[in-house]
Amino acid sequence: MPRRDAPPAGKRPSRPATKTSTAGDGKRPAKKPAPDLDQLLRYRQKRDFSKTAEPRGGAHTVAEQDLTFVIQQHAATRMHWDFRLEVDGVLVSWAVPRGPSLDPRDKRMAAHVEDHPMEYGAFEGVIAKGNYGAGQVIVWDNGTYSPDEGGHLSWGDRDEVSARMREGLEAGKLSFTLRGKKLHGSWTLVRTARDPKDWLLIKHRDAQASTRDVIEEDRSVLSGVTIADLKEGRMPRMSAEDRPHPDAQEAPFPDAKSLRPMLATQVARPFSRPGWLFEPKLDGVRALAFVWRPSPGAAARIDLRSRRGNAMNVQYPEIVDAMAEQSVESALFDGEIVAINEGGAPDFQELQARINLSKPAEVERAAAATPVYYYVFDLLYLNGNDLTRVPLAERKELLRQTLQGGAHLMFVEHERDDGESVYEAASQLGFEGMVAKRGSSIYEPGIRSGAWLKVKSVQEQEFVVGGYTEGEGSRSKTFGGLLIGYYEGDTLRFASSVGSGLTDAMLDDIRKQLARIETGESPFADPPATIGGRWRSGHAARCFWVKPELVAEVRFSAWTRDGGLRAPVFKGLRPDVDPRSVRREEAASLQEVDVSADGAGAPTAGSSLERAVASIVEQLESNTKADFTLDCDGVPIKLTNLDKVFWPATERHPARTKRELVRYYARVAPYLLPHLKDRPLTLTRYPNGITGSSFYQKHWPSPFPKEFHVERVSLYSTHNDTDGDYILVNNLQTLI
Repeated sequence: MPRRDAPPAGKRPSRPATKTSTAGDGKRPAKKPAPDLDQLLRYRQKRDFSKTAEPRGGAHTVAEQDLTFVIQQHAATRMHWDFRLEVDGVLVSWAVPRGPSLDPRDKRMAAHVEDHPMEYGAFEGVIAKGNYGAGQVIVWDNGTYSPDEGGHLSWGDRDEVSARMREGLEAGKLSFTLRGKKLHGSWTLVRTARDPKDWLLIKHRDAQASTRDVIEEDRSVLSGVTIADLKEGRMPRMSAEDRPHPDAQEAPFPDAKSLRPMLATQVARPFSRPGWLFEPKLDGVRALAFVWRPSPGAAARIDLRSRRGNAMNVQYPEIVDAMAEQSVESALFDGEIVAINEGGAPDFQELQARINLSKPAEVERAAAATPVYYYVFDLLYLNGNDLTRVPLAERKELLRQTLQGGAHLMFVEHERDDGESVYEAASQLGFEGMVAKRGSSIYEPGIRSGAWLKVKSVQEQEFVVGGYTEGEGSRSKTFGGLLIGYYEGDTLRFASSVGSGLTDAMLDDIRKQLARIETGESPFADPPATIGGRWRSGHAARCFWVKPELVAEVRFSAWTRDGGLRAPVFKGLRPDVDPRSVRREEAASLQEVDVSADGAGAPTAGSSLERAVASIVEQLESNTKADFTLDCDGVPIKLTNLDKVFWPATERHPARTKRELVRYYARVAPYLLPHLKDRPLTLTRYPNGITGSSFYQKHWPSPFPKEFHVERVSLYSTHNDTDGDYILVNNLQTLI
């Protein structure tokens, strides 16, 4: 969530007048010649390349303008992460036993080991037994880097980077900024006094610092496999040249002028459900950020577009600069541009100081006084691939890996399953409410979907401006209030007059806009009965009509019985909203929309449920052990006695085992789960086999592991004359 203490907009640190040099004379350091084979002698001496698939290393062709880094997860005798930085044509390497941490309080031990060849940066697979470092290896993260000591970055200057890194290695202290898939921001490696081989890897305190355990992101950024996949002999999900996700589709870059964002349906109250993602509702301006490079390595081009498709680059240059730093060839991000109020919450009214500016000098002054931040919650396109058919939960993971945050650019965190807690926390912090999103949902451009639901903590919506009232006193030169309404089909209905919340600056600016669209005829089908719609000092205020081209956001306490607003307060104009789209918002009840646990709906081709089912069947068929832990869509389920016969053989069929029953449940899950949804479960148990006696079990008092997301319901039992807990089979892991 946004913080009031988020860094304000400001200029980038200026580059030093002279470049770093070992002689300290301000001249460019001399280029160090390419290393001879002795630099990799220790690496080669430890390996027999007739028995290992690891690269021998040789002449390396430079492909990147910036120097690269790679982190490989390596399950050798002990699990560790190999942290490698390109310097002078080799990968200078450290073994980090506990892996990198995003928390600046963590000091992770890093053992300096032999240099590796550049080709090693793409190596993943299995190092056979008997070889040095035998075990499984994946490319856990990779990207580019620059030294950042003293705030000075050296992007694009390979010689300067190498010279600065040589100095840092000699001094025993490196400070650098990473642009990776998982790791971003500033880091340091510091040599300890105990042993020259012992270093510490530490995250600097910056916008990318977090207490989130990044080690839990366990898939390769090249192939998508995990160490566990390699141990069990599974094939990679993708290769370095393939799509970023199986559901991604190769497609041309989207058209910024025509694409519209997906919208949420309003519901009456918060809820919690397994498989749903819950985010705070941000009170700002919706923004799609189109990022592309005309050619590899070229400067990025940015196009910020509003919900209505209006260009916004001029109003928010700090967001444009932040998006230009993204290490992508092409991408489309979805999020909200916000300004923060004194209470630390996003506030649309604060954004009014920026929203209509067009002159660079005005924008620069406003940016210093009212900084804005882009909170990104979705990724729709990446490097030539359309991601809109990728399930939301997996798009969010791709977004987390892709987005490089900064002072004005943040990833919107979410909570799984527990929406009520998110709503309560958001309301207490002054946020607008909560947005609930089905984890398996696809992205539907321009559609107000039931897969995304919003719950507001305040009554607030957009209204069309159809006129204004004559001002008195201090407002005699501007206007008294705005006459607002909403569309009902093609008819504009009057709702209220709003004068509260308008500052002097707003009155002056809006009056100029109103003058340009004045008309002699009321646009309302039902204009107010009294002229101006309100009384003032014992007489009715005069009113003036305008073309219905402006949209205002208004907060109010309630709708009145006759369709008016009680206690309306003006928040600001919404140039990003099409007036014809404004309707009276009616919050749907939870009974009117589908808020079933994710996975309980009908399956779609390539859905998350179908992929989970296929994975379960594959595990049951490939693992012949009677006892093993099943990966059920990310949830570990311990299975035992899988070879136990449940149905003895007959003349018509062979014996059926527990393994076959589990496999059957998995295969029919897409069809069975919709019928089981929200129905209390009763089990028929046969402790002595199918030919023995049986009994019913209705209640399940013992707890389930939290990650199973098992839902319960308390119902009255006439047999026991008391309430009892029943379980609901609303997801795949409960069924299995």
